[in-house]
Amino acid sequence: MTRAEFAQLLGASATRVAEPRSGPILVSEADPQRFMTAFTDAVQGQGEVFLGNPAWGTNERAQLASLQVSGLSASVSLSENRGQTPRRRPVDDPWDVNRQQQGTPGGQLSRSAGCATDPGLAAASNRKASTARSQVSAFASGWLMIPTGGTSGRLKFGRHDEATLSAAVRGFARHFGLSQVNAAGVLPLHHVSGLMAWLRCALTGGEYRPLDWKAIERGELPDLPAQPSGWTISLVPTQLERLLRRPAAVAWLKNYRIIFVGGGPAWPDLLDRAAALQLPVSLGYGMTETAAMITALRPEEFLAGARNSGAALPHATVKIGVGEGIVLGGDSLFLGYYPERREPGDFATQDRGLLDERSHLFVLGRRDAVIITGGEKVEPAEVEAVLRGCGEFPDVVVLGLPDAEWGQVVVAAYPAAARPEMAKVAVALAGLAPAKKPKRFVPVADWPANAQGKVDRPRLLALVRDLKLKPET
Repeated sequence: MTRAEFAQLLGASATRVAEPRSGPILVSEADPQRFMTAFTDAVQGQGEVFLGNPAWGTNERAQLASLQVSGLSASVSLSENRGQTPRRRPVDDPWDVNRQQQGTPGGQLSRSAGCATDPGLAAASNRKASTARSQVSAFASGWLMIPTGGTSGRLKFGRHDEATLSAAVRGFARHFGLSQVNAAGVLPLHHVSGLMAWLRCALTGGEYRPLDWKAIERGELPDLPAQPSGWTISLVPTQLERLLRRPAAVAWLKNYRIIFVGGGPAWPDLLDRAAALQLPVSLGYGMTETAAMITALRPEEFLAGARNSGAALPHATVKIGVGEGIVLGGDSLFLGYYPERREPGDFATQDRGLLDERSHLFVLGRRDAVIITGGEKVEPAEVEAVLRGCGEFPDVVVLGLPDAEWGQVVVAAYPAAARPEMAKVAVALAGLAPAKKPKRFVPVADWPANAQGKVDRPRLLALVRDLKLKPET
């Protein structure tokens, strides 16, 4: 599959109607329809494409500027300017564009012009899969830069292109037996999870319907048209938790063929309640560097009692390396962090995991997130699961703060609006070893979470460090 063929599957015209863009483009749109139009226009060009979060602050924008991307300009979609030369603005401030002139109104149904079946997609891309890398220059490959903050909080861009993205889609479709993918999207398109939800539809000829998460929270649950292959939706655990509180939302979720839950560890009580309601949940493992999902648990496995991240998708491999480190391989792996390029081969992650006898992956946590207090190792994800399961916190994050006596001290931070009953929290924590129990509970007024509920951990750590902490009594 070439970049031009990829653009056509996104709905681009087979014939260029404007001058090809040769320089790098920043696509930063909050509105899904405008994003899809701008992204498709940018893909039709010849330059590198950077995805940006419209909500980035001065810190992230400064980090982007520090990359010194020569000639970077903000994308202005061509939907209302077909046949005209694209208008662009220099990177002095790539967000400073007249958005009143961009795109089309949001909330409309988007239908791909792509092929209708997975075999067709596979045939189109496999014809050139073995020679694609040799036919393009080093500059031409890895033209899509998808942002990732990692746990360090430092903005990075993972390189991808039509080869890595289509490999991820093929593997996904084969793993779940879907000839056509239809998805309802509530995650932002500049993020790899939201982007891949759309691309799976586009590359298999399915339908993608962007939804307003805030409206869904208010109880506005849209009816989706019947599809032979059904509908999928991707949620972070906090979103699923909020929906399970309302019977109408639960009934709405039962209409989906697959409910993907990722973006962070889901706590056992949440998953048990979803299973008791017979919701077709799929847990998985993936990241920007893998073009989203690279392992996945099928809904039938989840409903049968499995609680892991599933087996590797057909295009990928998963191994466990030194120190329980998760090592990934496959055709969807990123091509390096901009401006560098990565040598072909496996990718050693910062995550720890185990594989069972069925080669299903159990993610144990981040190697760089382990808290060492008094010589004892504490995995934050384990403690967070216990705290969320007690039902006293709308959200909670476990951190390790420097301590003169213990080296690090375990701290649990939560939104200040919560009023947890600490007696119930103590009961929930009773089964943990003493070293794992938080020594302090910190209410945070400015809880750093996005609209989907995903927490910015580096920012939260900075906020908690600035607070005057007092031990819980």
